[in-house]
Amino acid sequence: MTYHPHLDFTVYPITIYHPQMQAILKEILWYKKLEVAQMQQDMSWASLQRQLTAAPTVRDFLTALQQSVYKPSLIAEVRKLSLYQSVIRQDFEPVTIAQAYKRGGASCISVVTDQKFFQGGFDHLRAIRYRVALPLLCKDFIIDPCQIYLARSAGADAVLLMAAILADKDLKNFLRVIHYLGMNAVIQVHNLTDLDRVLELEDLRIISINNQNLTDLTININTTQELLAARKSQLQKLGILVISESGIETPDDLSLVGDAGVQTVIMGESLLKESDLEVAVRNLLQSKFPIHH
Repeated sequence: MTYHPHLDFTVYPITIYHPQMQAILKEILWYKKLEVAQMQQDMSWASLQRQLTAAPTVRDFLTALQQSVYKPSLIAEVRKLSLYQSVIRQDFEPVTIAQAYKRGGASCISVVTDQKFFQGGFDHLRAIRYRVALPLLCKDFIIDPCQIYLARSAGADAVLLMAAILADKDLKNFLRVIHYLGMNAVIQVHNLTDLDRVLELEDLRIISINNQNLTDLTININTTQELLAARKSQLQKLGILVISESGIETPDDLSLVGDAGVQTVIMGESLLKESDLEVAVRNLLQSKFPIHH
């Protein structure tokens, strides 16, 4: 594959974020900017090109979600810490967790790669990629293209972009970079304002509605219902796959968001607290209304 020189990796300033964003999120973004600046110093474009060329083949994240027998399909998340840095699962082995998710029936795996606040890393992504045959979503606070390139070199098949922390021009550029590298972009929104911004993007394929409020970090699953009630017809017309995340824990929650029009859910903490992950995933997916015809 040839990489165009215009896909540069200069530092992109954060020009938009929720004005009342919770302090912990502002702190994360501040550290992320330092982290990206360090990446810039440590890495040459030539070395990055070599890593990209050697990266494992991209797996089809979108198709895996669309073709799941379970409706909604499941993206199961590998993460060690919650937002306030409490350990979710003591016996945290990323590969073992991902393998259990796959056996239970998950369609894709989400891997949290932020190191400082969540004790994740691209090494987790890379290790899972070579041991688990499911498409992988890199979940991080992406503020610069170099993070996208590193995610791809580690084996990511999709990358999460948070609309709340990125300006329109950066969303547009990052989306183009992700698609150019053969991956899918999952654009995360928290409210109708961000959803309307995102719907202006070209070649939008996947959005994720996060039910967590960025101002006070409360979680309300009705956020998904409200946003879909307002824009469902537009999303369907554009053929956009809709994900819901945060606050989804039970079969009733799955039914609720599924009936609202969600095709996929991301779940992490509620599953990771279960002693047997494989059984927890299987029971969740096969209970109540496993398949909506």
